[in-house]
Amino acid sequence: MARSKRPEGSRRPNGASSIYLGKDGYWHGWVTMGVRDDGKPDRRHVKRKDEGDVIDAVRELEKQRDSGKVRKPGRAWTVEKWLTHWVENIAAPSVRRNTLVGYRAAVYGHLIPGIGSHRIDKLQPEHLEALYRKLATKKGKHGKVLKPATIHQAHRTVRTALGEALRRGHITSNPAEIARAPRIPEEEIIPFTKEEAAQVLRACQARRNGVRFVIALTLGLRKGEALGLQWRDVDFEARTLAIRRSLQPVKWRHGCTPEEPCGHRHAGHCPQRHGGGAIPQEVKSRAGRRTVAMPAPIVAALKEHRQEQLRERELAGNLWHDEGWVFASPVGKAIHPRTDHSEWKSLLKAAGVRDARLHDARHTAATMLLVLGVPGRAVMEVMGWSHVGMTSRYQHMTTELMTSIADQIGGLFWADQDDNDENDGSASQPVAR
Repeated sequence: MARSKRPEGSRRPNGASSIYLGKDGYWHGWVTMGVRDDGKPDRRHVKRKDEGDVIDAVRELEKQRDSGKVRKPGRAWTVEKWLTHWVENIAAPSVRRNTLVGYRAAVYGHLIPGIGSHRIDKLQPEHLEALYRKLATKKGKHGKVLKPATIHQAHRTVRTALGEALRRGHITSNPAEIARAPRIPEEEIIPFTKEEAAQVLRACQARRNGVRFVIALTLGLRKGEALGLQWRDVDFEARTLAIRRSLQPVKWRHGCTPEEPCGHRHAGHCPQRHGGGAIPQEVKSRAGRRTVAMPAPIVAALKEHRQEQLRERELAGNLWHDEGWVFASPVGKAIHPRTDHSEWKSLLKAAGVRDARLHDARHTAATMLLVLGVPGRAVMEVMGWSHVGMTSRYQHMTTELMTSIADQIGGLFWADQDDNDENDGSASQPVAR
């Protein structure tokens, strides 16, 4: 569409877009997008062979300006440059160490090799979806095809990184918000029945630190939360536990130098290793930082556990590490989550129940609160959830609960008939045939 000429002697308003045919044979367009950091006008230039194409490009820039979605001036970053900057300079100082490990694995292992050459403002949802399909056939370092959860982790990472680029004005939209992530197959979770839980609780009585798993089954503390308990968090008078920290496994770092390497591939085997092990950290969210009331049997079990730990302390003598952990090693050190996992598996065998994840104990605790009819808001407080939607993930319909509901339905619809049956001795009749 040809542009209409301005009336003779009129002047283009300040900041108005301009389009003209240059001496180079190309059509040029200039659009004022705003003001640069130095106070000068931010004028963007587009060049096309066809006048209609340059008009469309100018209108697109004007649309971005008017909507407030304006990319920063200057040449756009490549995806590789932005992801590297984001993970090392923005994410690294602000996220937990384990979270950073996951980010780096996704960025350097999957995202940069797959989409790193794209300009960040030219990246499309289809580019990401093509990457996800390619990763679905890629084999990892152990020779196995990548799991959907690994690909989904890459999707969440790029979505977070591009979200930060959007907030900083490097792009005008986040393609990862539109791209379809691979579906993660839902893992079937079957909480323990009341009878199975009772078997596990009985087996806990004969095991060292057994009350640790009693707390998992009845109060639903996360693994790190239970292992992170210290005696100062226990109030025997008020019968409460204060959840303030979480004990998390952190990978070791090599302490050797490139000039004198230790020769071990894994940092955990390095003689000069540092920075790893079981590290206490603050709980992730405000909801996770909570106080939980204890039933009287748990209070009694913790008191007995305390006395047993004091006896271990006397036996350990100078070898004892006075770190205050409620659940500690025989010399007072924190229990590594890997050791805790092995203890759980051993406990299940001793109890004679089916194999299950330790996290299934948390599902069991949440489900028992459902059976007891505890209101959703109270369940959130006990479990340390940020939103009530978590109840649908952690609370499951048990056989006992379904039977109870069926009995209530029967009592509602057949109550009058049952009363008549008691009076005349006749057999119950169905409501409809």
